[in-house]
Amino acid sequence: MTYTLYGIKACDTMKKAQTWLTEHGHTFDFHDYKKSGIDQASLERWCNEHGWETILNTRGTTYRKLDEADKQDLNQEKAIALLLQHTSMIKRPVLDLGERTLVGFKADDYAAALSQ
Repeated sequence: MTYTLYGIKACDTMKKAQTWLTEHGHTFDFHDYKKSGIDQASLERWCNEHGWETILNTRGTTYRKLDEADKQDLNQEKAIALLLQHTSMIKRPVLDLGERTLVGFKADDYAAALSQ
């Protein structure tokens, strides 16, 4: 099975996830949402599965540089609008397994999910 790995090319965590997948014989398509964007339906699915608080990366510089007004009264609808506008704020990587997704990279989580 071929999975889809979402993220941005220059991210170190992305590189770790790609290396892990390759070393463990898993094929994947890479979707760079900085270059190709991301659709609202995917963001809604991820937020519904994990919560928008998990998908929105508040630790990155893009989020920290936002106007305070944009950070106020955040909810899922507002978070998705921000993520569509600023794709670098999407937590990465997101690995689409078909029936579910993994957010972030932890080797143990990948091993458990992909051994089934």
